[in-house]
Amino acid sequence: MKDEIEDAWYSDSQATLGDRLAAAREAANLSQSALATRLGVRLRTLQGWENDLSEPRANRLQMLAAMLGVSLRWLLTGEGEGVPPPLTEEQARDETMERTVADLRRMRAEMLAMGERLGQMEKRLRQQTGAVHV
Repeated sequence: MKDEIEDAWYSDSQATLGDRLAAAREAANLSQSALATRLGVRLRTLQGWENDLSEPRANRLQMLAAMLGVSLRWLLTGEGEGVPPPLTEEQARDETMERTVADLRRMRAEMLAMGERLGQMEKRLRQQTGAVHV
């Protein structure tokens, strides 16, 4: 059931060609300007496609699908290999928390390593200056 809901997110009944094009472009981390340049079209042309004011020709659709790593079928209908649906607020929150915990663990390990290095440096300084450890 969950897969059916996820698959339906970009279906013809839920999203337009422009919606799927914009989602695939964003998933590929490309700006509108960058994709337009790579396709050899004007920015205004790409914006028209994403806003469903016009549609690309068949050869451009094939190029778009290849550049964005999605199937032509998905781009046209929302079925087949495309991009995953957007995260829910809860999923986004969970993902943020997981990244935060991972960052905290990494920082803690770095701090422990730095503490050890500071202790070694202090020991060398004491040895070089003849200071007595208290």
